[in-house]
Amino acid sequence: MTLWMIGNMAAHSVPSTLKRLLFAVKCSPLQSRCCVVQREAQYSTISSPNEKTFDKILIANRGEIACRVIKTCKKMGIQTVAVHSDVDSSAVHVKMADEAVCVGSAPTSKSYLNMDAIMDAIRVTGAQAVHPGYGFLSENKEFAKRLAAEGVAFIGPDTHAIQAMGDKIESKLIAKAAKVNTIPGFDGVVKTAEEAVKIAQQIGYPVMIKASAGGGGKGMRIAWNDEETREGFRFSSQEAASSFGDDRLLIEKYIDNPRHIEIQVLADKHGNALWLNERECSIQRRNQKVVEEAPSTFLDPVTRRAMGEQAVQLAKAVHYSSAGTVEFLVDSKKNFYFLEMNTRLQVEHPITECITGLDLVEQMIRVAKGYQLQHTQEDIPINGWAIECRVYAEDPYKSFGLPSIGRLSQYQEPLNLDKVRVDSGIQEGSDISIYYDPMISKLITYGATRAEALGRMEDALDNYVIRGVTHNIPLLREIITHPRFVSGHISTNFLPEVYPDGFKGHQLEADAKRELLASAAVLYIAAELRSAKFVHFRVASTPVECSHWELCVELGEERQDVQISKSGTVEIDGAKVEVWGALNLASPLLPLTVNGTHRMLQVTHILSKLAAELNSYMPEKASEDTSSILRSPMPGTVVAVSVKPGDTVAEGQEICVIEAMKMQNSLTAVKQAKVKSVHCKPGETVGEGDLLVELE
Repeated sequence: MTLWMIGNMAAHSVPSTLKRLLFAVKCSPLQSRCCVVQREAQYSTISSPNEKTFDKILIANRGEIACRVIKTCKKMGIQTVAVHSDVDSSAVHVKMADEAVCVGSAPTSKSYLNMDAIMDAIRVTGAQAVHPGYGFLSENKEFAKRLAAEGVAFIGPDTHAIQAMGDKIESKLIAKAAKVNTIPGFDGVVKTAEEAVKIAQQIGYPVMIKASAGGGGKGMRIAWNDEETREGFRFSSQEAASSFGDDRLLIEKYIDNPRHIEIQVLADKHGNALWLNERECSIQRRNQKVVEEAPSTFLDPVTRRAMGEQAVQLAKAVHYSSAGTVEFLVDSKKNFYFLEMNTRLQVEHPITECITGLDLVEQMIRVAKGYQLQHTQEDIPINGWAIECRVYAEDPYKSFGLPSIGRLSQYQEPLNLDKVRVDSGIQEGSDISIYYDPMISKLITYGATRAEALGRMEDALDNYVIRGVTHNIPLLREIITHPRFVSGHISTNFLPEVYPDGFKGHQLEADAKRELLASAAVLYIAAELRSAKFVHFRVASTPVECSHWELCVELGEERQDVQISKSGTVEIDGAKVEVWGALNLASPLLPLTVNGTHRMLQVTHILSKLAAELNSYMPEKASEDTSSILRSPMPGTVVAVSVKPGDTVAEGQEICVIEAMKMQNSLTAVKQAKVKSVHCKPGETVGEGDLLVELE
């Protein structure tokens, strides 16, 4: 018999210590919830019956953050209204809310950014307040003004703070005046690409070109020379206009190899403000965070306090009231520089909740109603350690994560584990589309120590079942088990430095391969025995006893002979591997003991010898000459086409630009050639692999 392991198993994340093994999953029961804290809550929502807030709140957002807000509202006895696009009509946040209103079609400009439709929803439902979540309208001063004009509370800061901190140029000037450390740069709006080059030359390369109204890594480019400055100016302005409706840019000195550390602040309308410790957010790709933790391994108490006090100084300078985040870049000598202030709830807020015990959504609601803060600075602890992994529908083998779309055919969150929290807004059957952020969930683990929190994250990633879309769990697991990350020796350049040629997946060592092959062989035989029992039951025959099997297992391009006994002993190249456990083949997660050590397996699809032999006759797809054909590397929308038939393009010249989930990607020619045909035009939606341009 031949046993095939479908897919490149070396690409799955398997640590060198082999604490557990991962396979591709083929089945899982329905299980999805948002913001679940398993067994032990890492934050508390304490609502006093004598403290009246709001009767009904509308959440002007979608996905996991909408679910997160709804959960706290329910604990506080507040009714909720969800808004949704037509494609989100069956979304989890819609089902969780007490009421739901459709505000438009799928594109964000026609739904979640459609202020007129959302204002109508507020009037129809009688909502007294709006929580904007993050992204979309959360930092839009015009939205906050319209709410105020109709007497509806905005659960966030006032319009002055939003405008002052939302404009990176103005915020930098305010920060300087408040005696907050700032990065050297040009304190004004850059109007043209040539002006950008001139300013960059004056500052000195490298420089950071960024959207004045931006955030979330959008509208940001690093430039190391004049040509990159021109290109960065163009892309940053286009992304800024698309994401924020404001294409103004600024330029400042790029701090090479820094850490990205932010301070959570909380302030009320009575002049009180606190800093709730820091979050380490240095693990990033394309200026977007991937793994966060609190506290940081790098800060000492003196630096922590200095950063916290400067963050509070800035909040007070703009009369800030609500939860907000002041972001800093920190160099190797612990010098820190103001980066920006996010006037909203941050994506990674759960890890702060874990180490402080505060429900930040509850605090925002209280502040919006006008109550004073319940705590003083001395009340804010650092209890334990928390880590967050952002689980994305992305292909981590393409630039550390290009978007993947599709339907979640199988989905199971690791909520059976202790001190694991999953903030999600999807369920089995949910669609991941090109219109919205590709985040599946935020996976959070908590422990008394960093080592404990990391161990729980390792287990949680191993027990997370996602099928139907490509996801980044293999990359996340590699990050949290990498010696550099474990030692705390990280910076914003961690991914390109650790994986200079891109992420290729974990490479199995000899012992790991043997244990993988042995486990697969045992599972295969278990499945065969179960099938045999069923067949013999149906035909009322006597099964033939067998005490020994000889298999041929294929792993990648290699074939390996395997002998297995009925007792579970597997022999591979003279080495014996003991595998045993209660095998529930209906479960996507199978706990096994391999050579006396516990492993958690996710089961792969296996072919019989006959199927494997027949598969060899399947015709292979002819390889394309990719130097002459340009296909879309991801699903998205064509923003620009820079060539036409008959044009001659140089190597590296831009051919077209694809926007996927609000990020623009320039596609270039790999050789000098003449354009034969163009198969796309601006505004068209394309899928992964769609033909865009042919060259002669």
